[in-house]
Amino acid sequence: MDKFQEITTFTAVVDAGSFVKAADRLNMSKAAVSRHLVDLETRLGIRLLHRTTRKLSLTEEGELFYERCKEILETIESAENEITSHTEDVSGQIRINAPFSFGIRKLAPLWGIFHQKYPKVTLDVVLSDRLVDVVDEGYDIAIRIAALTNSTMVSKKLTTTRIILCASPTYLKEHGTPKKPADLMNHQVINYSYWAGKEEWSFDGPNGGESVNIKPFMQTNNGDTCLSAAIAHQGIVLQPSFIVGDAIRAGDLVEIMPKYKSIELGIYAIFPTRKHIAPKVRVLIDFLVDYFSKKDLDNF
Repeated sequence: MDKFQEITTFTAVVDAGSFVKAADRLNMSKAAVSRHLVDLETRLGIRLLHRTTRKLSLTEEGELFYERCKEILETIESAENEITSHTEDVSGQIRINAPFSFGIRKLAPLWGIFHQKYPKVTLDVVLSDRLVDVVDEGYDIAIRIAALTNSTMVSKKLTTTRIILCASPTYLKEHGTPKKPADLMNHQVINYSYWAGKEEWSFDGPNGGESVNIKPFMQTNNGDTCLSAAIAHQGIVLQPSFIVGDAIRAGDLVEIMPKYKSIELGIYAIFPTRKHIAPKVRVLIDFLVDYFSKKDLDNF
C-alpha cells in the first residue's frame, strides 16, 4: 500500500481532468492510474470522483480530500525545493509573464537585484494584460492580479491592491463630484477594457452592495492610459492603488465616494502544477514573496 502514490495520482487526475492526461503526466499507464484511484477509494471507504464517459467531477468528500492532499504535496515539494535551492548552483532562463503597468512600475526595478543574487539565471519578461495560458504559451511563472480561483495552477500570494475610484480636481470642479454609484451614469468615464465586470462597476456602500452600468466615452486595455487620461481631466477612472496611488498623494487625482469601496484584488505568482519546481523558479518565487511581504502597495 503506497499512500503517497495514491494521493499523488488522485491529485494528478483532478488537475488534469482525465485519467489519460494524468497518466501522461505521471508516466504511467491509464490502467495503473485507475487502479490507484480504486485502491484509494476502497481504503477510505468513500467515492472521491464521479466518473462519466464525458467528464470527471469531485464528490463533496473528494473536494475536501483534494484540498488536503494538495496542501500535503505542496508542503513536501516546498521542503524539497528549499533544500535543492541551497545545494544547487541555480542557473537557466525563466520565462515570466506580467501585466503591463505592474510589470513596469513594480517588477522592472527588481530584476537587477534578482540578477545580482543569481547571476547565472537569465530572464525573459513578457508584459501583457491579456490572460495568457501559462502552460500552452510556455511560461515558467505569471503574475496575476485577480480573485484567483483556478485550482489547476499553483499560486503564491505576493500582496494585495485596492481598486480606487478617482478623478482630477479640475474635472470634479467642472462636472461636479458624484456622491453615489448611480451618479456615475451622468459623468465622463474611462473604462479599463479587461475589467472583469465589463461595463458594470460594483461597490460596497453604507447600505450594502451597489452596482452601476457605466457608459464610457473611452476604454483602453492599459491602466496607465486610464491614469494619464484622468490626470488630463478627461474623466473618472477605477484603477488599482499601485497605479493611481502616487497621483492621489501628489494631488493630481482625488479619491471619489470613499464610503463606497470597490474590490480588493490579490496579486499572485502562478505557475503550472508540477511534481518538481525547477530551482531557478523556486528562488524567484521566494524572492518575490519576500520582497512584497515587506511592502504596502498603497505607499511605495
